[in-house]
Amino acid sequence: MRRDQVYKALAFQNPSYVPIYYFNQDQDQSDLVAFEVQRHFIGHDKDESEWGFTWNRLDETMGQPLASLINEPAQLVDFPIPNLTDPERFVGIELFNQKYGDRFRMASLALSGFTTMSFLRGFSNLMLDLVENPEFVEALADKVFGFEEQIIGQLPAYGFDAVAFFDDWGTQKGMIISPVFWRRFFKPRYIKQFKLVHQLGLKVYFHCCGYYPQIIPDLIEIGVDMLNISQPNLYNIPELGRLYGGKVCFVCPVSYQTTSISGTRDDIFNAAQALVDSFGRFNGGLIGYVEEYHSMGMSQANYLACVDAFKTLGVYRSGGDNFRTGQGIA
Repeated sequence: MRRDQVYKALAFQNPSYVPIYYFNQDQDQSDLVAFEVQRHFIGHDKDESEWGFTWNRLDETMGQPLASLINEPAQLVDFPIPNLTDPERFVGIELFNQKYGDRFRMASLALSGFTTMSFLRGFSNLMLDLVENPEFVEALADKVFGFEEQIIGQLPAYGFDAVAFFDDWGTQKGMIISPVFWRRFFKPRYIKQFKLVHQLGLKVYFHCCGYYPQIIPDLIEIGVDMLNISQPNLYNIPELGRLYGGKVCFVCPVSYQTTSISGTRDDIFNAAQALVDSFGRFNGGLIGYVEEYHSMGMSQANYLACVDAFKTLGVYRSGGDNFRTGQGIA
């Protein structure tokens, strides 16, 4: 079963091939699939969130909230969380499980944690709050993370294998906030969430955009099973493999900022080979990731080349010295 291959990749138990996660197209071919349990994209045009904000889109990407909802800290006291017993939350789960019964099935929070907080409060306001009003940040985090925990508690009844968190911490050059603030405000809450996920017998998938090498050891320490590095072009991949390969299963695309958009087929294959060389040399430890991104200029040929690269090159091996030496990632 495809599900078994994913579990073997996570446990470094020599699966038959590198599984592939097709994120937004060709999911019938994907080894991992996701069902959204936090309803950030609802309504006729999927432009509403159950938290109350509306998406403003200028193109085919996710967009930005039209306006923040908590403009003054005092508003938080009476600000409602979404309905935990919303009958729509798990509508379609039976069909989903029937269709993808042999796949590794993830309950997706769609957007989570800090990201949701920044949409409710407004990014600039939240940045100021971290310094000027830390008590408010703690209270807002309790509300958002607490709601997610209550959703997570409902998941075992539906046959999921993992919970997928989507929380961005990196820019192109470094973290959005200092690692000190991250460890003060957010690490303890992730510890609580990931512990709950594992207690329920599920795995932790953590997506994070940008460059955040300072907290990768923290994420591994507190229980991330699958780490989705979304911009591998920002990292020295061989060095990342030397430091953390075999400690977590990396989920990586051929960069959809650079190579998969503007590279040749050879460029794409070379980038995929570097991922396999660095992360897939532990009898596991790598899941390929492909996402159709014509909205960013990806051609159909390059999308298919990404798929072909992981399918062709996706062979695990053991042994830690047959890979390219890096220059450091910090």
